[in-house]
Amino acid sequence: MSGYILEPDFFAQSLFSWNRTIKKGAEPMSQLATTICLQELTFYLEVCLDPFNKRIRVDDYRGNIQLILRKLEELVREQQAEKLIIKGRSEDTVAFYEHGFQPEAMVDRYFLGTDAWFFTKFYSSNRKKSDHWMVEDGIIHRIFQLSPANQGTSPPKEYQLNKVDQSNATELSALYRQVFQIYPTPLNDPEYVKKTMEDGTIYYAFFNQGEIVSAASAEINSFYKNAELTDCATLSQHRKYGLMKLLLQELEEELKRNGIFCAYSIARALSFGMNAALYQLGYKYRGRLMNNVYIYDKLENMNMWVKNLTNC
Repeated sequence: MSGYILEPDFFAQSLFSWNRTIKKGAEPMSQLATTICLQELTFYLEVCLDPFNKRIRVDDYRGNIQLILRKLEELVREQQAEKLIIKGRSEDTVAFYEHGFQPEAMVDRYFLGTDAWFFTKFYSSNRKKSDHWMVEDGIIHRIFQLSPANQGTSPPKEYQLNKVDQSNATELSALYRQVFQIYPTPLNDPEYVKKTMEDGTIYYAFFNQGEIVSAASAEINSFYKNAELTDCATLSQHRKYGLMKLLLQELEEELKRNGIFCAYSIARALSFGMNAALYQLGYKYRGRLMNNVYIYDKLENMNMWVKNLTNC
């Protein structure tokens, strides 16, 4: 799900975790996102059912595209979803247009070097409206006027950056509990954090006086060799030192060591701070997902940022 980053602005990130799902068999939707795999004679589908955000997301597919789209329409009706998202391949563009989909964003080289297009379709008139679109356009315009980040800055010496493991799960969950009032995945549960680590997600954190004060993760798709930088959180009193930029850079280095060069992040479109941080770190703007996730008490638009790690 990929995932999202949620911090209250400044260098706060608001990235909800799309890909942070639990794989199970098909079952009635609960508030926890669930990934199901559908294998038919002529197609295969990997689908995330996301009731919290009232949407369905297709993470992978192959086979007969017409039958795939017909099956997805059935799922939308069954689950009463308001938005359907497909991580699509360019060769299926015409079929998506013919069935009422529009591209909202893309991730360069997502599928083992081939671009992924985020095609979406809405099933609610209210879900298709946005009161902040022009304001968000203005934020992007302002960000494009910024200079690159200063790579030489370091936090005070009492801050220590470390890769964390399952032994730190309780401390990580405590951080997320403090930063996130509402989050569609149970990051405040140490057992859930451990499960994400078992599934391949890597975490880095800054410690101050033995306490985790800032953290971020990379959710790795080992098959398609890409990663979403997500689950970023910093305690408010520690936000003036640029810790999040340093964490993201450390995660990038870890990804490169593992042969993963497609990195992307999804930032709350109204957050100047997080979008600016990604831009200054060399990420490229690749579109905006309308009314994509619930943050606090409302749906918000999310910006897509992508970085080719072979260029840094």
